[in-house]
Amino acid sequence: MKRREFLSSSTLATAGITSLLLASCNNGQPAKTEAVAPKDPLTDFELNEETISSLQEKMAAGKYTSEQITKLYLDRIDAIDKKGPLLSSMIEINPDALTIAKSMDEERKSGKTRGPLHGIPIVIKDNINTADKMQTTAGSLALEGHIASADAFLVKKLRDAGAVIMAKTNLSEWANFRSTNSSSGWSSRGGQTKNPFILDHNPCGSSSGSGAAVSANLCVVAVGSETDGSVTCPASVNGCVGIKPTVGLISRSGMIPISATQDTAGPMGRTVKDVALLLNGMIGVDPADEKTKESEGKAQTDYSKFLDANALKGKRIGVEKKPQGDNQYVHALQKKALDLLKQQGAEIIEIEYLEKIDKLGKAEFLVLQYEFKDGLNKYLSTANAKVKTLADVIDFNLKNEDKAMPYFKQEILIDSNKKNGLDSKEYKDAYKQSHLDSRKIIDDVIGKNKLDAICGITMSPACSIDMIYGDHGGFSLTTPAAIAGYPHISVPAGLVYDLPVGFSFFGPAYSEPVLFGIAYAYEQASKNRVQPKFKKAFLA
Repeated sequence: MKRREFLSSSTLATAGITSLLLASCNNGQPAKTEAVAPKDPLTDFELNEETISSLQEKMAAGKYTSEQITKLYLDRIDAIDKKGPLLSSMIEINPDALTIAKSMDEERKSGKTRGPLHGIPIVIKDNINTADKMQTTAGSLALEGHIASADAFLVKKLRDAGAVIMAKTNLSEWANFRSTNSSSGWSSRGGQTKNPFILDHNPCGSSSGSGAAVSANLCVVAVGSETDGSVTCPASVNGCVGIKPTVGLISRSGMIPISATQDTAGPMGRTVKDVALLLNGMIGVDPADEKTKESEGKAQTDYSKFLDANALKGKRIGVEKKPQGDNQYVHALQKKALDLLKQQGAEIIEIEYLEKIDKLGKAEFLVLQYEFKDGLNKYLSTANAKVKTLADVIDFNLKNEDKAMPYFKQEILIDSNKKNGLDSKEYKDAYKQSHLDSRKIIDDVIGKNKLDAICGITMSPACSIDMIYGDHGGFSLTTPAAIAGYPHISVPAGLVYDLPVGFSFFGPAYSEPVLFGIAYAYEQASKNRVQPKFKKAFLA
């Protein structure tokens, strides 16, 4: 007998015994009883939809300890990620997670709490250094066995804030910078991450594991990273919240790089408030990352103070005049979102800017290739890895092709390795066209129209997983903010074909306070977050 059938039979049998007992105490009158349906281990979980604040309240009241919360999440990871639907969102579990959680409990008992993240279990993307017993590999077998000598700056900040680093999340290998035919969420080390809403659909990338894990309630919040869409895309298609902050707000030291111009870590959660609280614990000026010096005087110490349910009143928000994509249901979802913004007091202004941004795609790709080679070679030269250069990675993959490249290959790695140094004219021209021109386009349209932010549907619904031909179809609004280095937040907008779709807000550098206010007001008015049901297939 299957376990679920056994549980159901046991429940019915217990109900029958109870009926007899009640009848004997009811003057012979038959008692009315109803069978209690067995709990579904996929969707019934005692920490479902908990937030950082709610967990803190329960720890303060003594209902839970950090150790108990961490254990509950670890058990769910084991059941959902490694057994049940085989979500494969985690690439490695921290063997010291419970010990760390216990130490946070001891601090709390002594009267010390470090802040909102004290004792909160979080997960970190596997391209961010953690100096513990977990590896940092960007999902690549070429880096298997690599244990970082020091925490990334942002990881140290999170540890200092009292966060319990519970696991590393799976990702698109090399943060989706290996092949033009890749399947997002697949890595040679971690396998294919799945979308918890419909398991045969893609979780988007490259922060696939972080987005899927948060949405599936395997953790309360997660850290991802983005070069172009790698936080906002998985947030959108997994039905959660994610922000790509201004480049420079969070240090990149200790992150396996793609682009010094566009890379940044970003927090992911189920609510805008949780994302703001996690961001608070990640920011800071780092001498090892010169870009963070630009944040001095511009960064805030607490982004949660900007969360105002009335923040949309009087705001001027731009939206691209030309509809994106050709899906009528996505268009209807955008109209619904825009109508809600208006109802909440915002003025919507039609603008035209995307056609100009789209023309910068080739230049952006060149910038990423040049900076990837330069940045990765610098990272590997001091890493505790067996490969020391991008060329070594390429050779490893060729020698281990059956395991490292069973589906798609490594043409992006090969082409990037052919690029010259950052002093080349081709790179400098591409940088100007991609990064500087994109900023001018966005700044001009915002200034001309006196906008507080620009909005739109984040992404098309998730495509199906395709290991042969790779990701396909749809449109994305991630590029404008990505190539400019500007902040971009995605919030759940609703479902299309039972798949989540996000709604985006982005603006100029260091406009996070405005974006958090707008996103929170939209979130509170719409309440679009839905728990995934782990449907096996789209047509099932």
